[in-house]
Amino acid sequence: MKKYLFFTGLLVAAFFTGFAQKPCKVVFYNTENFFDTIDDPQTRDDEYTPAGSKKWDAERYTRKLANVERVFADIAMLDDDFPVIIGLAEVENRGVAEDIAASERLASAGYRVVHFDSPDERGIDVAFLYRPERFRFVGCRPVRADVPQLPHFRTRDILTMWGMVDEEPFFFVVSHWPSRLGGQEASEFKRIAVGEQIRRMADSVLQCAPDTKIVVMGDFNDDPVDKSVVDGLRVRSSLDELCAGEFFNPFAALFRSGAGTLAYNGMWNLFDQIVVTANLATGSAGGFRLQHEADSEYRGRIFSPAYLLETEGTYRGYPFRSFAGKNYRGGFSDHLPVYIDLVK
Repeated sequence: MKKYLFFTGLLVAAFFTGFAQKPCKVVFYNTENFFDTIDDPQTRDDEYTPAGSKKWDAERYTRKLANVERVFADIAMLDDDFPVIIGLAEVENRGVAEDIAASERLASAGYRVVHFDSPDERGIDVAFLYRPERFRFVGCRPVRADVPQLPHFRTRDILTMWGMVDEEPFFFVVSHWPSRLGGQEASEFKRIAVGEQIRRMADSVLQCAPDTKIVVMGDFNDDPVDKSVVDGLRVRSSLDELCAGEFFNPFAALFRSGAGTLAYNGMWNLFDQIVVTANLATGSAGGFRLQHEADSEYRGRIFSPAYLLETEGTYRGYPFRSFAGKNYRGGFSDHLPVYIDLVK
């Protein structure tokens, strides 16, 4: 009888431990031109130096750092737990990412940094922060973005990272797709090429290990309905249409509702997205699945507290950015951060 009670107690304890486990929160944030103050002779970062046109000095850098720190710390307060994975865009180098990880309100999370210098002409990169007690890091690799029509095209690398979240295999990708410089239609082929490239990477991973959960995040410079996302990356916006191996977009429904992460000429775009493979969207591989509220169709979240938005003037309601043209605003970013929650 005592043995029975003992093992029953263990099972109950295990049940409630699993039940109380915090979600695995995955966040992406384009931090908007987060440069350090040092001139890099190999890149075009001159304007973001103390002597440059933006007068980017230690005071402005410190304020930017405090702003980014506040965003991630406040996201952590949503469920009293730090995000497990953070994807960053538009950080100049590893030093900037390390400063974010070491900031006062984030230091206790013990974030590790994954970063590589990319061939981008301005020197801005993507990076990961991860919590080693939840994500057991196995490996990482930067992949040069390939646009076949432009063999000498220089842009941000596609950064990959793989390992185990609570002993389940995950493959993460963070990328900042080519911009719309020259117009959306004229530049679309570049983003389609990058979307197709990441799709091939995902297919290779799933062919070797079908149970791997793949999460692709970034600033796609296109909306959830655009060709680079729908056809290039092969992303679906409805779980009913989802086939094995395809990606599901938790942010498509938000976009259809009129929500966005950046605004231009009175219109909102939702370039910042996190998409997941079907096995994670539905939980078909067991373990983790994408969380959603019972009374809502929205599975992706945009973090948009009042302090991240302009309160007055021409850009009222837009993201509160560091610069509006050449005018220093002291804000956060021209993008809003996005996140998803993964639960067991």
